[in-house]
Amino acid sequence: MTKFTIKKYDQNDYLVWNDFVAQAKNATFLFHRDFMEYHKDRFEDFSLLVFEDEKLYAILPANKKGKALYSHQGLTYGGLVYNEQTKQKAVIEMLRDILFFLNENNFDTLHLKTLPSIYQLKPAEEILYGLFLAEAKLVRRDSLSVIDLQQEKTMSKIRKRGLKKAISNKLIIKEDNDFELFWSKILIPNLEKTHNAVPVHSIEEINKLKSLFPENIHQFNVYKNDEIVGGTTIFETKNVAHCQYISKKPDQEDLGSLDYLFHYLIHERFFEKRFFDFGISNENQGKKLNEGLTYWKESFGASTIVHDFYEVNTANYTKLEDILI
Repeated sequence: MTKFTIKKYDQNDYLVWNDFVAQAKNATFLFHRDFMEYHKDRFEDFSLLVFEDEKLYAILPANKKGKALYSHQGLTYGGLVYNEQTKQKAVIEMLRDILFFLNENNFDTLHLKTLPSIYQLKPAEEILYGLFLAEAKLVRRDSLSVIDLQQEKTMSKIRKRGLKKAISNKLIIKEDNDFELFWSKILIPNLEKTHNAVPVHSIEEINKLKSLFPENIHQFNVYKNDEIVGGTTIFETKNVAHCQYISKKPDQEDLGSLDYLFHYLIHERFFEKRFFDFGISNENQGKKLNEGLTYWKESFGASTIVHDFYEVNTANYTKLEDILI
């Protein structure tokens, strides 16, 4: 017998969803419906709300793909979102009832990506214990390169040399509201050359997101003689400054532009944050590590936090019954 009522999100839930995100202990602005829906044409949204009677206890940003439900594939991270009053027992019961709901609605599997611990406002790993009890499989693990900004920061000699080079080159850092220059002159050409890829966000999309979340999305560019030579796009949450994009001008001598930029971001602009997140340095579902990229991030003083992805059969709701003693 289920304890919670599971409901599929619809537009009438817009306000209650966003209000819940604002007070949850494991949510960021990425879970706001305005962020989730900037690319709604790419995903079949199947987000869930979890109620007991008429009280909302949790939400699950998600999309449907075949007979599987995914933590929303348009978001960097995800998971079951709840507030600080939520107890371990309730999270297990909510997971059980979500799996039962999905099983009854012909879903075979739930693919759940977690929220890395650095983004939690308070410890929020109750869901990990629930997934263990449900015999979920760990199917992917990414490694994030993270600096704890409240600890002593160590910068390697090679980064310090780059910083001196940037100063001698008289580089200038600017926080710009316009993303066009970085996208067209730096990011797109670099991604095309090095990875034969394009940015996840088009210039229209990143401009729209900036207009919706002006306090959370920032563009920092580096200039030499009024010419852009590098930059980064930062997604800022309460605890974390996260690098969404990092790039410098291809086919140009190393001017120390990124060394200069990240020294400024780490030691000045975001020094009051809890963490600075350079993002992942792996590919192929976490099974290949870009050694050079990892080393570059570690040379600023970063070390590893993991981001896990799980798969669980919806029929495993039965494994969450009769487990409490």
